[in-house]
Amino acid sequence: MADVLVVESLVRRFGDLVAVDDVSFRIAPGETYGLLGPNGAGKTTTISMVAGLIAADAGSVTVAGQAMTPRTTEPKRHVGLVPQELAIYPELSGRENLALFGRLQGLRKAELRARVDEVLELIGLADRAKDRSKEYSGGMKRRLNIGIGLLNRPTLLILDEPTVGVDPQSRNAILESVEALSVEGMAVLYTTHYMEEAERLCDRIGIIDSGRLQAEGTRDELVRLTGGTDTIRLGGSGDLGAAAEELRLIPGVERVDTERRSATLTVKDAPALVAQVVGTATSYGVVLSDVEISRPDLESVFLHLTGKGLRD
Repeated sequence: MADVLVVESLVRRFGDLVAVDDVSFRIAPGETYGLLGPNGAGKTTTISMVAGLIAADAGSVTVAGQAMTPRTTEPKRHVGLVPQELAIYPELSGRENLALFGRLQGLRKAELRARVDEVLELIGLADRAKDRSKEYSGGMKRRLNIGIGLLNRPTLLILDEPTVGVDPQSRNAILESVEALSVEGMAVLYTTHYMEEAERLCDRIGIIDSGRLQAEGTRDELVRLTGGTDTIRLGGSGDLGAAAEELRLIPGVERVDTERRSATLTVKDAPALVAQVVGTATSYGVVLSDVEISRPDLESVFLHLTGKGLRD
């Protein structure tokens, strides 16, 4: 199937600042694509151009095969936008907010009522639908914000940092809702500076910093950029030095560093090797008190690509 979103060589300047610098990516139907980067990296500016809110200085955006610009109308019908800032009316109830925005999107009468009911169930607010939204918790307000973006059954849903400032329980509810959307075939563009969200939700991830897309791919493809090595740390007592000599002979073990009560192995695939490593160590009389596996994550990738931490 054709890609829902095609972004080609986007550039956006604000005076002398190049906020977005030659950014390109694509999203297929049913795919969740994450833009991962720190605050100020260019994520919000990029999605503002994708949604047709601001013009690009160069490059192009195509949604559902149609060119997207601030002047075009038709491609915007395919987009649901959930901004980082809450876009709800606090004096209106959850149902009234959805009904208002639904009417603005062209829904009427029975269709509007049915869709509002569907969205309330989807975002888990059916039992609080009549309460004014100013009485909602921060997480509930965020979920209502997402619901508004879903009313028109978008082909492309854009979520800009949707979990900022919410409690862990609400955050998990939001992430579960997003996971369900891609299963239904919706393309999702998700911006975040939370590594764990990108790892949990996204089929592919673009790492963005200083306005440039530094790399993109699946989590495993990105991790391979760091060299893709894992570590296994063995803690315990016994002759770790003697065991280390044998551990170095195991295929896939690249390095073994020992201290008085621990050994750290650099390996290619820790889950596949850990049983053999533990068996070898215990066969040399090592009494293990703990075994710890560490695998590279997106924080490691970001550090490798940019030389700084994700939240620096």
